[in-house]
Amino acid sequence: MQYQGYFIDLDGTTYKGSDQIPAAARFVKRLQEHNLKVMFVTNNSTRSPEFVANNLKTNHNINVTGENIYTTALATADYLDHIATKSSRKVYAIGESGLKTALVNKGFTFYDQNPDYVVVGLDSDVTYHKFEVAVLAIRNGATFIGTNADSNLPNERGMVPGAGSLVKLVEYATQTKPIMIGKPETIIMEMALEKSNLNKEDVVMVGDNYKTDISAGINVGMDTLLVYTGLSTKKDIAKQKIKPTYQVDTLDEWNFDQH
Repeated sequence: MQYQGYFIDLDGTTYKGSDQIPAAARFVKRLQEHNLKVMFVTNNSTRSPEFVANNLKTNHNINVTGENIYTTALATADYLDHIATKSSRKVYAIGESGLKTALVNKGFTFYDQNPDYVVVGLDSDVTYHKFEVAVLAIRNGATFIGTNADSNLPNERGMVPGAGSLVKLVEYATQTKPIMIGKPETIIMEMALEKSNLNKEDVVMVGDNYKTDISAGINVGMDTLLVYTGLSTKKDIAKQKIKPTYQVDTLDEWNFDQH
């Protein structure tokens, strides 16, 4: 059977930080030539889809628009839109512009006092006061949402704290488990499927990280393609009970006609 859609991870799969992965650009171009649906599914909640698309176009020779990008910010806003009533759309968010814009676009309003939801994502300007407001609101009954569980993020200085580290601080202070949205959870995958109008049987999840990308595909019941250009190694995969559906050293190896 031929897949109709490809959900693709960004860092480690499509590029490595600011470094290009030329095979990824060729892979996306081939997908577009086959008229297949391309959606980049990322745990990054800080950037707008347009910003991500512009980075791909300008720095990585990948010609897509914001419509091809699905971030944890969008998935969080879509999920909350599903569960919130008309009268429960007050939210307190620790996060950057990508998250806040996504929530506003779905009709949520920001409140410090008695919000219905507290959303915690990556915020490079986070303060003790922001944590204080979030913790008190959750202890007061607000529903606790975490954008994603990534403990660290790679940047030019090394592995800096990721959104998951901030979520854990709030979890510890509230003794409350959050609803998690991003990979490897199923919520981001279900929301991405809904946005793409495709069934999970028609899509393959492409990524470099077994713990996030591949596990997200497995958890939602989707076929998976692991590429060895990023985090996971062959030694790591050998230890896993559930293997990726497919494994390649580079995306140049992928044969559309066989899949």
